[in-house]
Amino acid sequence: MFILVNLKAYPCDPIEVATAARDVAESSGVRIAVAPQAADLSRVAETDVETWAQHVSSNGHGSYTGSTLAEAVADNGAAGTLINHSENRRKLADIDGSVTAAERAGLETIVCANNPTQTGAAAALGPDAVAVEPPELIGGDVSVSTADPGIVEDAVAAAAAVDPDVEVFCGAGVSTGEDVAAAADLGASGILLASGVAKADDPEAALVDLVSEI
Repeated sequence: MFILVNLKAYPCDPIEVATAARDVAESSGVRIAVAPQAADLSRVAETDVETWAQHVSSNGHGSYTGSTLAEAVADNGAAGTLINHSENRRKLADIDGSVTAAERAGLETIVCANNPTQTGAAAALGPDAVAVEPPELIGGDVSVSTADPGIVEDAVAAAAAVDPDVEVFCGAGVSTGEDVAAAADLGASGILLASGVAKADDPEAALVDLVSEI
């Protein structure tokens, strides 16, 4: 099970969260990564936690002001990147370009999708994983694996029908070890979450709870 903590633009201390994630990963043996703001990538990577970008642009080097270059992300310590998060949606051609750019830079990729149909379409682009996240549950207190487990099961089936090598993660509302266990039972091989850790009073305790059922 892979747990990726997306810090979004929350007013948390990225180093505190990164250090907690590193320590819990080491003590539990569970793979845990943190996706900070682009400006914090190198600082977070210096903690030795697995570090991911929240996004990379589809372009390469050149006149692309405001872009997030995949090579720059990798040079600053990132091992992978999210693409097409529900809060940063992209057109299909741009998603494809970002996956290609990430692969060119040696980054792992997780493409986010809203539903099983989009999961299948995203899997066809050949990312390492697709994360299914119903937008209405993002940031809430009820996880997708509890609110509508069929979405996770159908997403797993949709990805497998297109490319069985593409893993399926789930997100939206995941915040406890029980949520993680439920997602695993439904066929998910990873978890994408944000507020459950980034907004926690004690990020390390929140992470310990998350891995408790694995």
